[in-house]
Amino acid sequence: MAVRDNKDRSRFELDAGNEIAFANYRLTPSAVIITHTETPRALRGRGIASELVKGALDLIRRDGKKVIAGCGFVVDYLDRHPEEADLVA
Repeated sequence: MAVRDNKDRSRFELDAGNEIAFANYRLTPSAVIITHTETPRALRGRGIASELVKGALDLIRRDGKKVIAGCGFVVDYLDRHPEEADLVA
């Protein structure tokens, strides 16, 4: 499963079966603010949101930007993954 940047909807997406997990974002000149993550209720507790955030961070890093955690899940993810600290704005 690969995370993609749906620029038209300002969100990162991850196919999860027949549904889509997503992370909404807003752009600044130097950072991406992830404002909300959503995993389909039936698929929660399987690590899909973590996979989504990891993929989103990889895309943000590739684009040379920083991340601002604007939702609790991303804050918690970054706390659990100090190896991503270089991305935090």
